[in-house]
Amino acid sequence: MISFMSDGIIQATIAIATPLFIGALGGIFNERVGVVNVGLDGIMLSGAFAAAVTSYFTQSAWLGILASLAVGALLGLLHAGICVGFKADHVISGVAINILASSLTVFLLQYMFHNKGQSPSSPQIGQFSTLSSLPVIGSILNNMSYLTVIGLALIIFSHIFLYHTKTGLRLRSVGENPYAAQSLGIPVQKYMYLSVIVGCALAGLAGSFLSIGMLNVFTKNMTAGRGYIALAAMIFGRWTPFGSLGASVLFGYVLAWQMNAQGLRIPAQFVETIPYLATLIILAFVAKRARGPAHDGKIFSLGEH
Repeated sequence: MISFMSDGIIQATIAIATPLFIGALGGIFNERVGVVNVGLDGIMLSGAFAAAVTSYFTQSAWLGILASLAVGALLGLLHAGICVGFKADHVISGVAINILASSLTVFLLQYMFHNKGQSPSSPQIGQFSTLSSLPVIGSILNNMSYLTVIGLALIIFSHIFLYHTKTGLRLRSVGENPYAAQSLGIPVQKYMYLSVIVGCALAGLAGSFLSIGMLNVFTKNMTAGRGYIALAAMIFGRWTPFGSLGASVLFGYVLAWQMNAQGLRIPAQFVETIPYLATLIILAFVAKRARGPAHDGKIFSLGEH
């Protein structure tokens, strides 16, 4: 018999939700300037690989975190260059990044470690181990990863930035109507490039949690579609930081329950589909009412109207 609200389930929910809400936050910074990024899964995978490999060679998990941010930013520059600079289709660019990441990480695993399956063990990011003495919530928050706390801080900072600063207002205006923003003297392409790069760096950070937060190795295709679930959380959360956080916790709970349900007498194949079925069902009900930035996914041509 599985408890639906045990400390173990809640701890697992928090851990699983962490890469989802950080990845969803990265998606928000992309789409708030009108750039769709279905390549989040590939960027998370690349960030996970960079974190694990850098952590292994330097024996420093924090340098691994920096590497994941750098790789995410580079892929963000690539995506922004393709979508904003060359005005190519956003979805095709994102799919290409996913394919590139999936293939290149396997190739580099074989080239560097002669193993296509996984990397050697590397230092893991730290955890809070002194919270167990707190009443009621101590057993839940104990052993929480530093990256989870960093992610929550980023959610708060991003909300303040997007909704309570002049720069955040300008950024959001670019995604709603870049031509109106341009007429007011806002450097639209600069905002688009910077926001996409920052968003993709966050997606790389989300990936690092998988390889040196939850585990201490990188494994082939270890994101397992979490980038797409992060996109779903972003939509379910109506393109807002706190909304995406709540949606990620919901998806995290479903994934945590799915992991615990593997001990029941239910076909394993059905259990494995539960998170993705939940994603489809939730999006089916939410998609009609969800409204993203008005210029999301559309090509912006400088000087046109």
